This record gives sequence, C-alpha cells and structure tokens, in this order.
Amino acid sequence: MSRLLRAKKLVAPALVAGVAGGSLYYMYKPRNIPGYEGPVVPPPIFGADGTFKLPRFPQVKSRDQQIADLKRSNSGNKEDEYDVLVIGAGATGAGVALDAATRGLKVAVVERDDFSSGTSSKSTKLVHGGVRYLEKAVWNLDYSQYELVREALKERKYFLKTAPHLSSWLPIMLPLDKWWKVPYYWAGTKFYDFLAGSEGIESSYFLTKSKAIDAFPMLKQTDLVGALVYYDGAHNDSRMNVSIGMTAALYGATVVNHMEVTGLQKGENGKLCGATLKDVIPERDGNPATPFNIKAKCIINCTGPFTDSIRKMDDQDCKEIVAPASGVHVILPGYYSPGKMGLIDPSTSDGRVIFFLPWQGNTIAGTTDEPATVTKNPLPDEKSIQWILNEISHYLSPDINVRRGDVLAAWSGLRPLVRDPKAKNTESLVRNHLIDISPSGLITCAGGKWTTYRQMAEECVDAAVKEFNLPVKPIAHPPLISGTEHVEDEAVLDGSCQTHRVRLIGAHGFSRTLFIHLIQHFGVETEVAKHLTESYGDRAWTVASLCKATDKRFPAKGERIAQLYPFVDGEIRYAVRHEYAQTAVDVLARRTRLAFLNAQAALEALPKVIDIMADELKWDATRKEVEWKETVAFLESMGLPQPMLTTTRQQVEKGKLDWSNSLEWKMYSRHDKPLDERERKEQAEIAEKAGTHR
Repeated sequence: MSRLLRAKKLVAPALVAGVAGGSLYYMYKPRNIPGYEGPVVPPPIFGADGTFKLPRFPQVKSRDQQIADLKRSNSGNKEDEYDVLVIGAGATGAGVALDAATRGLKVAVVERDDFSSGTSSKSTKLVHGGVRYLEKAVWNLDYSQYELVREALKERKYFLKTAPHLSSWLPIMLPLDKWWKVPYYWAGTKFYDFLAGSEGIESSYFLTKSKAIDAFPMLKQTDLVGALVYYDGAHNDSRMNVSIGMTAALYGATVVNHMEVTGLQKGENGKLCGATLKDVIPERDGNPATPFNIKAKCIINCTGPFTDSIRKMDDQDCKEIVAPASGVHVILPGYYSPGKMGLIDPSTSDGRVIFFLPWQGNTIAGTTDEPATVTKNPLPDEKSIQWILNEISHYLSPDINVRRGDVLAAWSGLRPLVRDPKAKNTESLVRNHLIDISPSGLITCAGGKWTTYRQMAEECVDAAVKEFNLPVKPIAHPPLISGTEHVEDEAVLDGSCQTHRVRLIGAHGFSRTLFIHLIQHFGVETEVAKHLTESYGDRAWTVASLCKATDKRFPAKGERIAQLYPFVDGEIRYAVRHEYAQTAVDVLARRTRLAFLNAQAALEALPKVIDIMADELKWDATRKEVEWKETVAFLESMGLPQPMLTTTRQQVEKGKLDWSNSLEWKMYSRHDKPLDERERKEQAEIAEKAGTHR
C-alpha cells in the first residue's frame, strides 16, 4: 500500500516535468528554417585554367515570338490551339499559368497592363495566416475562418521553399498595455504556432517592458507592460509576381503583357472557343494596333477587381459579383521602425487591424478598408493617410513627431471581394475565394489573398481539367531553370499539381551569402549586392553583368538610378531583355520598387530609366515624351504631390524643382524652408539691435 501511495505521489511531478520538458523542447528544438538552406546550385568558381564562367541560364522567348505563337493558335491546326487561355497576369493569373504549364498543358496568359500592375503589387507585403482571422474563428466558433488560417499557414511555407530570395520570416511585435492581455494574447499566439506545426519556425515569445523597448526603441513606454512577438512571412510582391510569370514562360507558357482582351469568341454551340486580342504597345509608338483572334479550349478569368468586365463580355446581363474595397498604405523613412521587426495593432480606434513593418529599407504602414469603385490607378485619399498616421502615432514614443511630410509614397490597392452568383443569398461575400463556371464555359477565379494564390491556382486548374477534359501529361524534358543539368528539381512533373515544389526562377542558386560572391567578382557595393541577390536570386549574376562599369576604384560596376536606393542600371536592361518590361512604369513600379518606396525619387530617376530603355527598345523622341507624361501621371497614384505633376524633364535634369511656392511645402519638412520677407526683416532688426547694444 505504501509503495502505491509513493508511486501516486511521483506521478504528478513526473507529469508536470514531462509537460514542461515537452513544451521546452517544442519551443527551443533545432529547426530547419525554409529559405535558409544552402544553394541547390553552388556559385561559380575559378577553374583550374584560371577562367571564371558565369552561369548559363535558359532564355525566355522574346515578346515578338510570344505574340507570333498567340497568332499561330488561329491557324486552323488543332495542335496550335491552346488548352488554356488565362486573362490577367496578377498573382492568381500567373499562378494558374504556371500550374497549367507544369501539368503539360498548352497555356497562354495575357495581361492588359503589366504583371502585378493592379492589386498584386499593392499588398501589405505579408505572407501570413492571419492572427486576427484566428481570433474571429475562436470567438465566433467559425470553422471556415479556422480553415482559412490553416490553409494560409500551409501556403506560407511554400513561399520560402519555392522563392527563398523573395520571401523571408519576419518577427512581429504586439505591444500590451494591460496585464490581463498577456495570457489572452499569449494563448492566441501559441495556438497560431500550434496550427503552423511543421510549417512554422521560431515560437512566439513574451518580452518584458525593457526587452520590448530594446527591440523596438521607437515604442511608447507609457502604460506598456510588455509585448508578444510572433513570426509571419514577408515578401516582395510584384517581383514575386514577375518571377511566377517568367517561370511559367520557361516551362513553355505563352506569356504576354500589355495585351488587351477586347472580346470573347463563341462557337455555334454557344460555348467559348477563343478571344480577340490587341497589343497596346504599338499605340504608344503612334502606330495602329490591329486586333487578332486566338483559339483556346478553356478561358479562365483572373482579372481581380476587373472580373466583372470580362464576365460581361461573356454575358452582358450577368450580375456583378465584385465588391471592391480600397486599402491605402503609406511609406515612411526607415527610422520609424527597427530593420528586422514589425508591429501590429489588432484593435485600432475603429476596430480595424494596422501593420507597421520594415520593407526594402523603409517602413510600410497600413491598411484601410473602405468601399471603392473600380479604377485603373486609384488615388490614395488624404483622409486614409491621416488616419494611418494618427493610429501609428498612438504606439510610438511621444517625442517622435509623426509628420505628414515624412510620407515618401502612398498608394491605394483594390481588394476584389466577391459574391457567389450561385448562392441563395447573392449579396453575402465569399470568405475565401470563388471559382465559378458560366453556362458558356468561362471560368472565373476571384477573391482570396496573396498568401493563398498557389492553392487558388491549383483548384482553378483542377476545375478546368475536369470541366473540359484537358490532356494533362508528364513533362519528359523540363527546362534547366537552375542553369545546369547536374541538378534536378524536387518537382516530379508527372501531370499532377507540383507548384508547391517547383522553384521559381532565381531560387536554385540563392543563398544568404551569395551577395559576397557578387561583390568579389563584380566589385558592386555591398548594399547593391544584397539587394540584387534578394530581388533576383541567382539571376543577380546576369543583372550585375549588365551593369555599366564605373571609372572608380570601387564600386567597379553598377550606377545607381537613385542616390538613396540600391537600384542600378543593370536592372533596367535585365527588365527589358528578360522580364518583358515595356514601359518606364513597368521598371519603376514592378521590376524595381522605387515608385512604391519614394515617389519623388522615382521622378528624379525617370530620365535615366527612359534613356536606358530607349537605347534597348529603340524609342524615338516622341515615344520618350509619351513615357515621361504617362509615368508622371502614374506617380500621382503613388502619392507624388500635385505641384510636381507638371514637372518637365528639363527641370529634373537641371535640378530645378521649385518647392518654395507650393501649397504642400510644409508637408516636406526634410527641406529647409526659405525665410519670407517679414521674417527677414524681423531677423535683420534683431541683428541691428544686437549690434547697437555692443
């Protein structure tokens, strides 16, 4: 009996020790963090004969060749006909094209503007499950919200696996002002960790007040009791989008930007069988654009906020399903946040969530959520900008003056919330995404978010294959995207969906130390080398090789297009030759991110961008003037102040941008305001009196 009592006494301590030990092991166990592995393809080295061979990567077809392939589909030969035509090359459209191409289908994707020209370039730059969605799922016992979070957490890992150069983990701080919030949010972040499971990395953790201030010095100390830190993903959204499209092109998809769909074609049976397209680039050169027809078995509509315009081409009487919401973001200087940690306010003054994150050396803050109308380049409204600045000021130290003049750029993105046209209540919005097939066969894929683009694409292609009995097949000889035949990709292209394994262009040779090899070989600046490897992966070798040699000892290569940012001339040439950039906006906004980081810096870099593109694309003076006017007009949607919209190229080149008489002068306090006449007189009188007293 005494042995039994002794054993019972030992059970409880052993159980506690086991639980504590298990928890500690879970929190501190060694993890293989996705995106931090060594390169699949090692960097090039000097050979025994002293030669250094740069990687030889496969080339995509030229834009003219891609257009010729589109026209060939209408030749009458069934083999030239496309299995799938995707309209829209944002995240979803490019994702659908890559998925279908890697299943062995003959695919074309066309975009009226440029890759990521709409919503896909105007996100919060996060790859996340959504801690707020999880909170709603728990409190409302909402299983669909719970599934949404689980799905997003699974997809989050694929970002780092397939594009480690473009995505990374980011610790995000949640400041706490009441002690009772500590256990509440601690339980929430731990549940978030638990749901992530093997998809997660470091565990969330609690910081005392002193540790929180040490990690985030700009934080307001009043009422602060501590902070919780959890991990989510961050990425370079438009460069990710461009990379998805270019990878699809390497796998055989016909990928064409600035190609507008002007109509849909139907056969005698009333089913869709093709589309009418128009290349919009000749019109920029003053030449007429001749529409042409293409043939495809299946047409997929992935046009985001513009979804209904394509649906109405199919059925003029269809009911609109998109309920667009505007999300405004602002960019502030980098000193507003630590370089490696973000901040979240889960409950702002009106109940919305706001993020405050480091991005590309600056700080991004947002977002708002207001009903909007669909326009091509929506303008950020002043009310939303002021609301964001006001909200973040509540979390920052009182001695930090959050000034309107510190806003370097601001933009508005349209989130395409959708209604299900086949639901009983057609007014209610779909929680996640929608895949709808019209009577004529138009497949519409809409809604969702950046994090789940890959799964949306997978489900969309699954629906297309089933509906149209498309001939998926293995790819016997896939392209050597890595640049070498000695390395095989993990993806087994057997006709099934493999996009969770297909590495994007630039991923194979990327490592966190690749930038050192770039510096040692090309003599580029450290900041530039890091930027190139984190934007292009192993293709940074090609970009650096396209940089102009300097006449300096160091850097030996790479001429910056903006003094304060690491974007260089080689990127413009690479964008034109390898990424289908056709306009100055393509380069400033989507290939580099200068327009999103600093609207005025983008304006000042514009002459250099136009000149390099003109040299590459053989533009004449008229086309260069068109590019100037249209790019300046676009920069208004990036927050460029009104007085700057009439700036001429000559003013920029001569450095004669006159701010002194502009209404917005006070907004830009980083400039020294000149004294007005009255102030001059006052200071002169003070000086004169001081002189007489001597």
